[in-house]
Amino acid sequence: MAILRIDGAHILTMANGNTDIHDGWTLEAVDGEITYVGPLEDLDPAGDPDESIDASGCLVMPGFVNAHTHTAMTLFRGSAGDMELQPWLEEKIWPIEARLTDDDVYWGSMLGFAEMLLAGVTCVNDMYYLPRVGTRAAMDCGIRMCPSGVILGIVPNAEDMLAEALQFTAEFAARDDLCIHPMLAPHAPYTCPRELLEQVVETAVEMHVPIHIHLAETEDNVRWSLDNYGARPVQAMERIGLFDARVCAAHCVHLDETDIEIIAERGVGVAHCPGSNLKLASGMAPSQSLVQRGAHVGLGTDGCGSNNNLDLLEEARLAALISKVREDDPTAVPAETALCMATLGGARAVFLDDCVGSLEVGKRCDCIVVDLDAPHLFPRHSLVSHLIYSAHASDVRDTIVDGRVVVRNRVLQTLDLDETVARAQESAERLFA
Repeated sequence: MAILRIDGAHILTMANGNTDIHDGWTLEAVDGEITYVGPLEDLDPAGDPDESIDASGCLVMPGFVNAHTHTAMTLFRGSAGDMELQPWLEEKIWPIEARLTDDDVYWGSMLGFAEMLLAGVTCVNDMYYLPRVGTRAAMDCGIRMCPSGVILGIVPNAEDMLAEALQFTAEFAARDDLCIHPMLAPHAPYTCPRELLEQVVETAVEMHVPIHIHLAETEDNVRWSLDNYGARPVQAMERIGLFDARVCAAHCVHLDETDIEIIAERGVGVAHCPGSNLKLASGMAPSQSLVQRGAHVGLGTDGCGSNNNLDLLEEARLAALISKVREDDPTAVPAETALCMATLGGARAVFLDDCVGSLEVGKRCDCIVVDLDAPHLFPRHSLVSHLIYSAHASDVRDTIVDGRVVVRNRVLQTLDLDETVARAQESAERLFA
């Protein structure tokens, strides 16, 4: 029995999305499961802790959930900036990705996971090639992962890609690993024929796994869908039965009222990626309307080729700010809502809110310790406001995943950062030579 105890902290549980902060509380976890959150004097300890963290003067809160990314694309960081989406994909990204090796994906993933763990991301929803390799990297460094092998219907090896994705997902779904939660990932409606999408839905329902897909990212996506399906992307996917499975839809930028209604009613998770959408000029998603309708909205960084970093805290800030501009309303997406998107909302969007996203008894212990002793976090009018509008990723001191301390005092405990950086650099130089 492994016991973790965190004492003396301000604790933000995010239970039911509540952003109240409790002073001087204690958290205890046994074998990765939270067994107590509350005042120290009410704790009936499970025993002497194997790992004890003094969080006095710090804030303990749920780890961030990155609801959409392509982790190994750290190798593309800074290689293809200031381009439109389709030329970016077709001219810069896909040709290089065709040359990826296992080593490239492993070290690109390790670099991304290192960046995320240091920034307080404890769970990542990843769509990429060679999913076994990326998943091995996640298991090696100790991050929670929803892995899925990307499925494309427009490439010569489409059948092999589909077979690999199905086999991988079936294998990991059967394993019931506490930290690995597989999905199926048809890339997008415009890259996957209807017959392929229908096959993926049928398989996802049989396997009881969610689907991870790009949806309504650009105006071009909408035009393509109207030309090929006679309906906007969300409505077209509703017609073919995509939402008969659980779906996490990335971006969802170009939506009308009917789209928003479908997303909310069908329980579709939305991975809002404001940084990537701004950089690619894809638009500003109607996150305020989605939240008001009761949709499950989380945040994603997208890949480093189109955003450049994996900082979920930055995405939360952008989500709050761009909604105010989009709606011409300074009250749109307040700090509390943005914080929920980064934590419990993200867990809901990837269908893991039964085990992570908030600090509650019975859930898995994915949490972070935020150092509050920095000039930009004073004076203490509102810690929630400070988290969204002032805090930096570097304010995260400790990161715990499933009860295991993977970052202690801003030092990674589960991987060699120098080796990871060097190996990722070697891969990038070979790919872009």
